[in-house]
Amino acid sequence: MIKLHGAFTAMVTPMTADGSVDFEGFRKNLVFQLESGIDGLAPLGTTGETPTLTEDEEEKMIKIAVEEVKKHNAKSSKKVPLVVGTGSNCTRDAVRYTERAKNLGADVALVVTPYYNKPSQEGIFRHFEAVSKVGLPVLVYNIKGRTGVNIETETLARIADLPNIIGVKEASGDINQMMQVVSKIKAKHPDFAVLSGDDGLTLPLVGVGGDGIVSVVSNLAPALITEMTNKALDGDFEGARKIHYRLLPFFKAAFVDGNPTSIKYAMNVKKLPAGSCRLPLVEVNDKAKKVIEDALKECGL
Repeated sequence: MIKLHGAFTAMVTPMTADGSVDFEGFRKNLVFQLESGIDGLAPLGTTGETPTLTEDEEEKMIKIAVEEVKKHNAKSSKKVPLVVGTGSNCTRDAVRYTERAKNLGADVALVVTPYYNKPSQEGIFRHFEAVSKVGLPVLVYNIKGRTGVNIETETLARIADLPNIIGVKEASGDINQMMQVVSKIKAKHPDFAVLSGDDGLTLPLVGVGGDGIVSVVSNLAPALITEMTNKALDGDFEGARKIHYRLLPFFKAAFVDGNPTSIKYAMNVKKLPAGSCRLPLVEVNDKAKKVIEDALKECGL
């Protein structure tokens, strides 16, 4: 079973001026990430504005990502896994999206807790039980702030016992919960990956036994996020801290007026394909623009 560790980019979905998906811009971003040494790629998640995309757009993006990752992996000793978002608040759809990702060549499915429905812990377990039967490795995505319900550690431990469950993207923002996951679940399943969903918590999480980050900031700075994460994983915490504190102002600025609105504005400033967001998301306000621009300068990005 695949083992996830290091820095993974939660990729934006670039848009053109008329609001359509910029597929060539997406391809350029993939190449930029791969050439910068990123450890893994994660399109079609929250940062990818997936709720606003059509199934046809999603399928085309998966095909482009699979193509670019395969080209890279064929000529590189470093094999980069492709983690595709397949979540839904409808279990049948989550299963269907996971089957699609598997058939198109993805390596891992990123499956978010069912949102809006606010299921019980038993409902959450059965949701992941159904998805796990597809046969594609699954990275559980726990983000209470967006879904309205937390995956309790006891529930995650049950999920981790299922076949094909290989880790969790822990975006609860609660380092105490993350430590519980590391101590209770990794002790039983040593290859179970615990990845941060918050850039600012990457270093603390790795310090207590976590495995890396699914990063928003790495859309802009993949080489630095990868270097910081892997220094920490290798035990070079002094080196990792230097990068962490260098980037700390941007860790905050990248979410100053929402996600992916803030990171998209920063990417546009740096001439990387990003473009606009789709409604109901709108461009960041003028105050946020200045915060982002100042942080880019302060961090030397």
